[in-house]
Amino acid sequence: MQLVPVDIPDWLLSGILLGLIVSAVVAGVFILGAYFFPDRTTGGAVRSGEGRRRTEIRQYLHAIDEPFVEDHLIDEQPVEFYLPNRDVAITFDARAFYAIEHSSTHAVLVEHEMPGIYLGNRLPFETPTFDLSDEDSSVDESDAALAVLGLPSNATDQQIRAAYRKKVKAVHPDMGGDPEAFQQVNEAYATVSDDTT
Repeated sequence: MQLVPVDIPDWLLSGILLGLIVSAVVAGVFILGAYFFPDRTTGGAVRSGEGRRRTEIRQYLHAIDEPFVEDHLIDEQPVEFYLPNRDVAITFDARAFYAIEHSSTHAVLVEHEMPGIYLGNRLPFETPTFDLSDEDSSVDESDAALAVLGLPSNATDQQIRAAYRKKVKAVHPDMGGDPEAFQQVNEAYATVSDDTT
């Protein structure tokens, strides 16, 4: 049996070569992006949303006089805050939360839209309550409610309704969501709805 050489058209060879070049350029862009803008888990810069959450949680922990350590390792998983007196880990990363959930350390997951003032509801010990309507409070109740919905403080009524519908579908217990998060979204929407009426 003799092999017959196949004549490959020039346009096909050009297309393959062009595809390889474009793939190499795209890969290079991703490599440079990872180098200049590293992920926080690899020691990179902290994103602004995470910086805000860290500040709010730090302020809350100081307000309840709870000692804490930042950027701690639990079972080889980095957590943003660790409360050594209570053996509680607070993380923004769901993977870290699930990795340490079955250890002796109590894990608390904080979503990106949750204001730090609500952390006390998730901690496994009694915490003092803060009146959000108190004028001395640094957290505005409407802004906190809008943050739960993932919106800025200048959101329109239409944006609020759209964000509420999207959030409530994602956290509804009938759709496998968390009942606590569902209640939090409903309370946030009620707060901003009361403010706009």
